[in-house]
Amino acid sequence: MPANLTLESLQAAFDAAEIDTVLVVAPDMQGRLIGKRFHAAFFLDGGHKETHCCNYLLALDMEMATVPGYRSASWSQGYGDYVMKPDLSTLRRLPWLPGTAMVMCDLLDHHTHEEIAVSPRAILKRQVARARQMGFQPMMATELEFYLFENSYESFRDRGFNDLTAISAYNEDYHIFQTTKEEGVMRAIRNGLFGAGIPVENTKGEADAGQAEINYRYSDALDTADNHTIIKQAVKEIAWAQGQSVTFMAKYDHRRAGSSSHVHQSLWTADGQPVFHDPTDPHGMSALMRHFVAGQLAAARDMTVFLAPYVNSYKRFTIGMFAPTRAVWSIDNRTAGFRVCGADSKAVRIECRIPGSDVNPYLACAALLAAGLDGIERELPLEPEMTGDTYHADDAPEIPRNLRDAAAALKGSDTFRRAFGDEVVDHYHHAAEWEIAETDRVVTDFELQRLFERS
Repeated sequence: MPANLTLESLQAAFDAAEIDTVLVVAPDMQGRLIGKRFHAAFFLDGGHKETHCCNYLLALDMEMATVPGYRSASWSQGYGDYVMKPDLSTLRRLPWLPGTAMVMCDLLDHHTHEEIAVSPRAILKRQVARARQMGFQPMMATELEFYLFENSYESFRDRGFNDLTAISAYNEDYHIFQTTKEEGVMRAIRNGLFGAGIPVENTKGEADAGQAEINYRYSDALDTADNHTIIKQAVKEIAWAQGQSVTFMAKYDHRRAGSSSHVHQSLWTADGQPVFHDPTDPHGMSALMRHFVAGQLAAARDMTVFLAPYVNSYKRFTIGMFAPTRAVWSIDNRTAGFRVCGADSKAVRIECRIPGSDVNPYLACAALLAAGLDGIERELPLEPEMTGDTYHADDAPEIPRNLRDAAAALKGSDTFRRAFGDEVVDHYHHAAEWEIAETDRVVTDFELQRLFERS
């Protein structure tokens, strides 16, 4: 779905003194928005054609540290520039920021103007192009969960992130009264996103105290990843403006449910017909859908880094808390890593339940699509459905238990070296190894509490 501004309508809004600022942004490796704030007059006068940014932005960690060892950017290469090329089909108003619009950018090589291979948006675009060459339009949606807190980010930082106070005192899954108390933030989020041209469907309470979920309309894969990224930005900014805060950590407290970002997927024809449905199949699944799901199961270990990118991500995979531990498929079964939804209907689709809300949506959608297309190309047979409580299916393949195992699987993956290329696989393997090394060297509160006196 296109965004809600064109250059012409932006000009009219500027002339009417409605918009004076344009955020020119691109997603980084972590899925955050990076970029610049342009004066609207400059953007309209030619700034919409391109601008530049330092190429270290795709070689940083969450702390914005210059990580050594990347081939794409380093001190030895002098940290040059990328071109930021606005995708004008994404130009939109941001109602929650006064007088502001936003446009998403692709990152290009300064000399050749080719898309940067390791750019998350480019990685997804290449897999979408691959699907279209096969005659398919990939359609996806992500469900975003997060926790809402009473206090601001600044107040939490001042007290070392101790005593985090969730907005609710009890599990609020589908709870209307508790979510009424949160409407000051959640209503502003829904209306802000609608005003930004993002087809938001609903918000709801989720499965723990202070946890919420936001859903928006199924769309093409690239639009879904763009919308996901903008929604995370909007939720943080709107909560912050009201003196509150949110977290999209996969697991902020071991005593609480983790926050997921389930990814729903199907393939359609170029003229908008779903190709996953076969009314003659016992579950309504076409042979093509079965190959697609089989491809994802076959590559589940290899792609886990793209679905769970941090050490913390793996703490979400806990028995009995609706996060999967087994890479199996099942019909409408929330204990499985891959859940078939809408069985026996034209809406039949596969939901991957592995990603947490810390995921970079471009990388997750690209990895899932690449694996599914590989299954179609190789006509992989789909294993029998796993039924019942898959948490205790001891003979079923496990999702990697930690980032170290997932990184090793990615490094040796023929599937993703074919689909993404060695440069991309090595880049994101290096990112995972850096996350592991940074976590390994830090002394945690848990270690102090457990060992300080008693060791």
